[in-house]
Amino acid sequence: MDVQHFERITAFIEARLTPLFDEATGSEHGFAMDDTSRALRALRNSVLEASAIKGLIEKRESAEPAMRRVIDQSVEHNWDVLRGIARQWEDHADFRHEFKHHAWELDHHHAAAEA
Repeated sequence: MDVQHFERITAFIEARLTPLFDEATGSEHGFAMDDTSRALRALRNSVLEASAIKGLIEKRESAEPAMRRVIDQSVEHNWDVLRGIARQWEDHADFRHEFKHHAWELDHHHAAAEA
């Protein structure tokens, strides 16, 4: 899994969420205590947490095999979280086909492109 996949999907989701924090939506920038604001904050926090995997991916190559499996599982889980969120906007013009793929499928496509 490449960090760039996470950067692209995170940027896509953030582009959908950021306007929702605008005062024009009436949610007081998403920082009020109404349910909409709370949901927006929870969703944004989930996205930020799931996208914070750069350090794991960087450590994977030098990790022992057992640790590599743990890293792979964590990366796959975080990708699945982001993938599930991004797919809510599957009909958006900026939605990329890669956002539909599982992590292992992206690894397969990446390996085939390098060959």
